[in-house]
Amino acid sequence: MSYAEAYQPDRSLKGKIRRRVVRLAHRRPLARGPTTPMVTFSFDDAPLSAVEAGAALLEARGARGTFYVSAGLAGTEGPMGRYAEAADYARLAAVGHEIACHTYSHLDCGQASGAQALADTTRNLEVLADWRAGAVDNFAYPYGDVAAGPKAALARRYAVLRALHHGVIEAGTDLNQAPAVGIEGADGEAVAEHWLARAKARSAWLILYTHDVRPDPSPWGCAPDALARLIDRAQADGFEIATVAEAARRLDIAAAA
Repeated sequence: MSYAEAYQPDRSLKGKIRRRVVRLAHRRPLARGPTTPMVTFSFDDAPLSAVEAGAALLEARGARGTFYVSAGLAGTEGPMGRYAEAADYARLAAVGHEIACHTYSHLDCGQASGAQALADTTRNLEVLADWRAGAVDNFAYPYGDVAAGPKAALARRYAVLRALHHGVIEAGTDLNQAPAVGIEGADGEAVAEHWLARAKARSAWLILYTHDVRPDPSPWGCAPDALARLIDRAQADGFEIATVAEAARRLDIAAAA
């Protein structure tokens, strides 16, 4: 059974209340937003198609992306196709892409304790270091969910902790649960275009994400031509395309003390 098949979101009233409360807890507001629009193209789970086709599309345009890696998935088959392996991630890092943390086991941080989340991410960091993946300073919650314990614990280790709710990043945005917009599904490209327009109008930072990048994508992925059009539109509209790490440096973002 794949991790996606095994995952069961908590749809109880308690779970819904917990998600609302967590959005208000352990906040770390961004002190100052960008003065010109920025966009990050990111890839969750970093399947092989993203590592190959997604990275190539960015590189051809002089840009780089952020790849959120769960090392425990490496080399296995999943609903987004085959996952990349150590040598693939080392190559990405060597040419300037960012490798970021997605826990080792694709842990559901919405149903884990802070200690469990720290242990799982520590294991991931150790493996990624062995793989020569470069500095790992940023994080995305698997499934986009998080409980109060992991949110507080992981904020002490990572500069930007990304979730899945829609929005742009500007002054006041919670860096411990930052928004992002998915390029996925039949309307994924149109949704991404809408948020690019909003980010441009507000001179904000937008993080876009997808999973696989292939002509017949999974429900969580996108086609290469759609990704190419979005990259081209961002560049034509004057966006700076930056990895999460690059954007964090420009905005003086660091992990919580």
